[in-house]
Amino acid sequence: MAELLGRPPQCTFDVAVAHDDGRPVVIANAPLLDDGRPMPTRYWLVDADLRRRVSQLEGDGGVRMAEAAVDPAALAAAHRCYAAERDALLPQDHRGPRPSGGVGGTSQGVKCLHAHLAYRLAGGDDPVGDWVLVRLGPEGLVR
Repeated sequence: MAELLGRPPQCTFDVAVAHDDGRPVVIANAPLLDDGRPMPTRYWLVDADLRRRVSQLEGDGGVRMAEAAVDPAALAAAHRCYAAERDALLPQDHRGPRPSGGVGGTSQGVKCLHAHLAYRLAGGDDPVGDWVLVRLGPEGLVR
């Protein structure tokens, strides 16, 4: 995982989505880093090819285009659901800083297409993730 992330993982995680051969596509992070700091990003896109393709889409203005194309109410609902799912995983006795925001750590708008796609691939109802899937095309997101 350190090779896919470009650094050692800083929290516990599970593989949420994998290729048919077992290579990870999306990981699901714990809501707290190993040192106790909040981790707002629950789902992380780790597949190198998908990350490259989504980065190209972002570089072509995809964040602005996606935000303009999706229904703001559906996007707000995705942020709320994402945050609720992540926050439900916090220990009952946790009293320190808590993660904030929704997809990609923001509670409104679009910050990161990678985070939206990761959430969508992991089963989240995310209109931005759907928008990204359409733009990437059917050439095999998860193999």
